[in-house]
Amino acid sequence: MSIVSKRRRVFAVLGAASCTALLALPGCGGGGSNPLDNPPPVGNPGGGTGGKLSYVYFQKCINPIFLAELPINQNGEVSINTCAGSGCHDNTSGTGGAFRVEPDAQEVDLSDPANTPDVVRQSDMYKNFYSAQGEVLPGAPFQSRLLTKPMVLNVLHGGGLIFEDAEDEHVKLIEYWINRPMPADQDEFSAAANSMFTPADPATGTCNTE
Repeated sequence: MSIVSKRRRVFAVLGAASCTALLALPGCGGGGSNPLDNPPPVGNPGGGTGGKLSYVYFQKCINPIFLAELPINQNGEVSINTCAGSGCHDNTSGTGGAFRVEPDAQEVDLSDPANTPDVVRQSDMYKNFYSAQGEVLPGAPFQSRLLTKPMVLNVLHGGGLIFEDAEDEHVKLIEYWINRPMPADQDEFSAAANSMFTPADPATGTCNTE
């Protein structure tokens, strides 16, 4: 046998032995799996699903805040304006960032069978709801821009200081709304929101704040 043939035989034996040894090595957490294989798919646990906020409480108790004449403190100078005013969050002429308000939005009668969820979602009131909810972290009112901005809580607000503190009646309404999202498996029209009124009827009840 030539020297070249002997070398080829030795390399073949060594190569086979190396492969066998590699296959016998335990993979990372694989318990004997082939380390040359791709790792198994990563199974990330499902994230928590936060419920949506109540639409009916919004249109009766929150949207009116955006239309209310409120004192605005700009560096000690106090004036009166509305959140939905021109130059603030008015949908057409406002300069107040992503949060937009249709000032002429009308309440939608949810007791009318014709007002299906799809119909309501086309309304101006729903546009206001959608925009406001985009400024909210459900369950965390004082981490939500819908409150941190007008209260100037560690964040700048071009509209100035609107709410002096958490005892403001408007703050309490917004806080209550943010703290009570609908059950995670239900939408924003859930009847669970009835308990947010006294008596528990959105048509006749008053807006709860605690």
